[in-house]
Amino acid sequence: MAERSESESRKLLRRLRDLLAEPGAGQERLDRITHIIADSMHCEVCSIYLFRDDDTLELCATEGLKKESVHKTRMRIGEGLVGRVAKTSSPVNTGDAPAEKGFRYMPETGEEIYSSFLGVPIQRLGEKLGVVVVQSKSARQFSDDEVYALEVVAMVLAEMTELGAFVGEGEALSALHQQPVLYRGATGQEGSAEGRVWLHEPRVVITNLVGDDPKKELARLNAAVDQLRLSVDAMLTMTDGQDKEQSQVLEAYRMFANSRGWMRRMEEDIARGLSAEAAVEKEQSAARARLETVPDPYLRDRLHDLDDLSNRLLRILTGQGADTGAEMPDNPILVARNIGPAELLDYGRKLKGVVLEEGSVGSHAAIVARALVIPLVIHADRITTEALNGDHILVDGDQGIVHLRPEDTVAAAFRDKIAMQAAAQTRYASLRDLPATAKCGTTIALHMNAGLMADLPSLVGSGAEGVGLFRTELQFLIRSHVPKRAELATIYSSVMDAAKGKRVAFRTLDIGSDKVLPYMKRVDEPNPAMGWRAIRVGLDKPGVMRMQLQALIRAANGRPLTVMFPFVAEMDEFRRARQMLLDAIQRERQLGRILPSALEIGAMLETPSLAYAPKAFFELCDFISIGGNDLKQFFFAADRENEQVRRRYDLLNTSFLCFISHIVARCAETRTPLSFCGEDAGRPVEALCLAALGVRTLSMRPASIGPVKHLIRRVDLTELRQVIDADCAEGSLNVRAAVMDWLARQDI
Repeated sequence: MAERSESESRKLLRRLRDLLAEPGAGQERLDRITHIIADSMHCEVCSIYLFRDDDTLELCATEGLKKESVHKTRMRIGEGLVGRVAKTSSPVNTGDAPAEKGFRYMPETGEEIYSSFLGVPIQRLGEKLGVVVVQSKSARQFSDDEVYALEVVAMVLAEMTELGAFVGEGEALSALHQQPVLYRGATGQEGSAEGRVWLHEPRVVITNLVGDDPKKELARLNAAVDQLRLSVDAMLTMTDGQDKEQSQVLEAYRMFANSRGWMRRMEEDIARGLSAEAAVEKEQSAARARLETVPDPYLRDRLHDLDDLSNRLLRILTGQGADTGAEMPDNPILVARNIGPAELLDYGRKLKGVVLEEGSVGSHAAIVARALVIPLVIHADRITTEALNGDHILVDGDQGIVHLRPEDTVAAAFRDKIAMQAAAQTRYASLRDLPATAKCGTTIALHMNAGLMADLPSLVGSGAEGVGLFRTELQFLIRSHVPKRAELATIYSSVMDAAKGKRVAFRTLDIGSDKVLPYMKRVDEPNPAMGWRAIRVGLDKPGVMRMQLQALIRAANGRPLTVMFPFVAEMDEFRRARQMLLDAIQRERQLGRILPSALEIGAMLETPSLAYAPKAFFELCDFISIGGNDLKQFFFAADRENEQVRRRYDLLNTSFLCFISHIVARCAETRTPLSFCGEDAGRPVEALCLAALGVRTLSMRPASIGPVKHLIRRVDLTELRQVIDADCAEGSLNVRAAVMDWLARQDI
């Protein structure tokens, strides 16, 4: 029976291949396909439903139902048995369809009451495209072989839909990869850019879906899998146990590459008529579908591993490597599922923007995007399945929106926005050498954030008075091994050289949480943002911190040195870290090395507990920098990686402003210099309110310095403080409305 089913399956696939090789319009092809399927499976009805939008299926072809219902019969996802197949991405097989929960009778199709129903999803690599259905009057359950045969047909339909074989009239038959698409993601880095898509990992295109000779296809698969296994073994040998986390991933690769279950399923696919690459992609699509329904993060990671392994196998089979020979377009905007910091740095400033399906606001990619000053949108779901190299694309990092293949009116409006921003930057350039002095006479020092040598040219161009935060972890994140002390000293010295005497505040290694070094053993924590990270790692593993501090001292080479420790939660942590730096100074003195001409040692206030530290802490600190991003996260108990909650909370919330005022007062009491570093420092209205509360130094991305300075120079901070205090006294929960009303009345 199995041999007969396999033979029938191959016969059906060949009939489909021959049909698709013939010329014909999309609708004609679909009509003939439904006839072939119904005839081969001995059913009265075969129907193909395709998505016309994300929520609606449209009947696009049928054998056995009324032809006039084609393109008129529609149903929502989840509606009826067809909608259930689409929603769950799983087959529905029943011998008594009317008795099934959710059954919907569609009289407009001329449908009789068919007892038997088999529907399978048409999908490709997790992307839902539609449903193919067969129905029969006889009350029978379709066999496993028949279900499998229809799944194989659905896979072929998905590939041919992707390749544009069914383009025709009606929304559901519109050409793929040609329509405008809007993606609402999240902001990873602000800014706007227009350009052309450059896919980080171009999709593998499969054109030979049907295999004429199963033995030949099986031999091709086995040869490719052997090559894959050898490459995984070679990668494991190269790591040689040095990188435990990478070794674990590669061990998972090896486990899948040697999985008999995976091989057996692909062998069965080939036996039923698929080519080797089609068999690989069929199993990959099934894994992607399972990925969407698995809540367990460990299992999701393993399915990601299988997905990546399948891509590697497909590239071996098709010869389509990452380098396809395509030329990077002008104004490239990188589109990827995710990307590491080193890979993103390889592209460098050639990129005009980045769009990711995954990622987070604190991810390595986001840090590098900020350093390169290019807009980044994250969580643009499934853009890699829709975008093609060279597609026109607009990236609005401010709103977290991406327009793929935009209409002319959208593109024109977007260009107007970019032009206005460029004109504003030109106006701000005229303020570059002027101080940020308000009308009341108060001067605010504006510094920039940095993390790469590529940032430093912005120090002069932006008008920044110094670097308020230099993120030293980037030099660790982009390497596959711990950098040597001499390497770091050279880098830090180059940073000081580029600063040309301006102050640079070096933040010691802030790793852990979302910033895990490639060569550092991952620690599984239920809440990593509040776990073993930053100064906690440095104090528990003093070797790396001591090495970094020595590199900073040597880089100073007789110049002033400013060091601050991140994520300090209590005075003793700062005291111990400070002593490590003083001990390192003493050791360098004993070795006869040149010492810094001046030394500032500060702390980042990112935990509410530190605001209530003893007075002695504030006296011990040479300066304090408020780490606004983390402080706001912990103050409101709102994970800044969680889009559902992070935007709910505002710096201009009365409670948070009162807390900032408390910190300002504590620092004023001991005359400890205070700065604010974070996203809010670069937002003009928020920056203005911080200045009004008494924060005299702000550190932000270079592009924000002009807008912030422009607004500060046009207002009276004393008057704004009165507005804030009055609104707080009246019991307002948030002062934004009062501040915006006051700004509207100013002559700005």
